[in-house]
Amino acid sequence: MFKFLRTLVLLALLAALALAGAAWWWLQRPLSLAAPTVELSIEPGASPREVAGAWVLAGVQEDARLLYHWFRWSGQARQIRAGSYEIHQGITPRGLLDKMVRGEEVLEQVRLIEGWTWRQFRAALARAPALKQTLQDVDDAAVMSRLGLPGASPEGRFFPDTYAYSRGVSDLTVLKRAAQAMQRKLDAAWAARAPGLPLKSADEALILASIVEKETGAAADRAMVASVFVNRLRIGMPLQTDPTVIYGLGAAFDGNLRKRDLLADTPYNTYTRGGLPPTPIAMPGVASLQAALHPAPSKALYFVARGDGSSVFSDDLAAHNRAVNQYQRGR
Repeated sequence: MFKFLRTLVLLALLAALALAGAAWWWLQRPLSLAAPTVELSIEPGASPREVAGAWVLAGVQEDARLLYHWFRWSGQARQIRAGSYEIHQGITPRGLLDKMVRGEEVLEQVRLIEGWTWRQFRAALARAPALKQTLQDVDDAAVMSRLGLPGASPEGRFFPDTYAYSRGVSDLTVLKRAAQAMQRKLDAAWAARAPGLPLKSADEALILASIVEKETGAAADRAMVASVFVNRLRIGMPLQTDPTVIYGLGAAFDGNLRKRDLLADTPYNTYTRGGLPPTPIAMPGVASLQAALHPAPSKALYFVARGDGSSVFSDDLAAHNRAVNQYQRGR
């Protein structure tokens, strides 16, 4: 009897070793995939069993029960993170779990450029790959309400940057991140502003920064461009900046700014109206925000483009006219 029991124990031990060996071998060998690349988006709250089944449906040609038991046996089943994943030929069961536990998602990107308008921003979001489009037929006012900014103009309210996102994330989610980023940058810049500026609020700083963004051809000139506009605001001189006029023309602008455009009164025509326009005219970057709130110390009231991206700055009209003759009229 003792010999029989010993034999049973030995057989059980051998079976356990064989099973462990088979499990180890399975964990190390590449999974069989239906295609060179298999993609899966794991929703928040998905159970380990659901994740295993979803991978099989997506193209992992294995028994879903094996995957599920591996997830549980590893002790990491509850550490699987929601997100968008992509696996390739050669990945093992161990590699698959490690990827999900580390949250190694496949991320897409959308780039929002300094100086872009809200219309350009929306167009970029509409073209962004694998971004869930929820705002196609939503007007600007409704978009801002969904962002918790009812009544605010969308122009200039979003920080230009490159935003990475998981596949299937909504356009509203990216917009929220961009709006929050701009608010943080604006709040920080306003809190550290230079004293004595002719600006009543952070919103006015944002408007001025957007003008600086559009008017600056060379980065080194940015603080001087801001200085010109700050100096004009201080003495009540019209800003007389073409980008605001162009913005006010909207879709009617054909690329050629004419004298009649400068005379046509709109809320954004800074030739016919004093002070700042009612909203920003573009998305300013950090450098333009800093320039608007820390302009260069100068008495300059004018500037003209040299033709190489940089500008010549003048304190009075006579000097400005000479610069215009030299750099614009070739005299």
